[in-house]
Amino acid sequence: MNYRVIDKDSYYRKGVYRHFTEDCKCSVSMTARIDVTELVEYSGRIGTKFYINFLYILCKVLNSRDDYKMGYFWQTDELVVWDTINPIQYVFHEDTETCTPVYSVYHEDYETFYNAALADVDRAKSSNDYLLDSANHPNWFDASYISWLSYDSMNIELPDGYLFYAPIVNWGRYREEDGRLMMPVTVRLNHAVADGFLIANVYRLLDREITFFCG
Repeated sequence: MNYRVIDKDSYYRKGVYRHFTEDCKCSVSMTARIDVTELVEYSGRIGTKFYINFLYILCKVLNSRDDYKMGYFWQTDELVVWDTINPIQYVFHEDTETCTPVYSVYHEDYETFYNAALADVDRAKSSNDYLLDSANHPNWFDASYISWLSYDSMNIELPDGYLFYAPIVNWGRYREEDGRLMMPVTVRLNHAVADGFLIANVYRLLDREITFFCG
């Protein structure tokens, strides 16, 4: 869990940061559809799970830029950037209709990540406990698949005054539109560390990394 402290006086977003931590504490979220046609086909062709493949690509995107790896230590009022952020998956239990959080670790090597993330899910299936442990996982972000619906919009609210900088990313079922498989993805970030450009950039990077992954 390595990180470095950001000097808020020289932070390139210092004016925006001050405004959205003192005057107007809020988050920004967007929902857009991305084309996952090639990723679905590629996953089927090599016999892997589309969900884990997308999770790997998402982790790669969010770890590619410091703006997506920000954190806040309220005890010392420090703005930090983590060396790496990792995903919290969720396992749904049909019998209880509840979820179990799964703390996985991002590995840049695809095969290492895929096998470990898949094993994490399999282990979590044996427990219906919620098992949320955010205190010991400060550089983890929520990555939740809403498998029951191909939705059009989504919004996640956080309490006013709570400076939570980790990304929250949700995605739903893909559906066919004009011969392509389109999947809704929602990205939420705190406005102090991100704006419309940075959130829109996540979708641009996802498109690029999907093409690269399937190439």
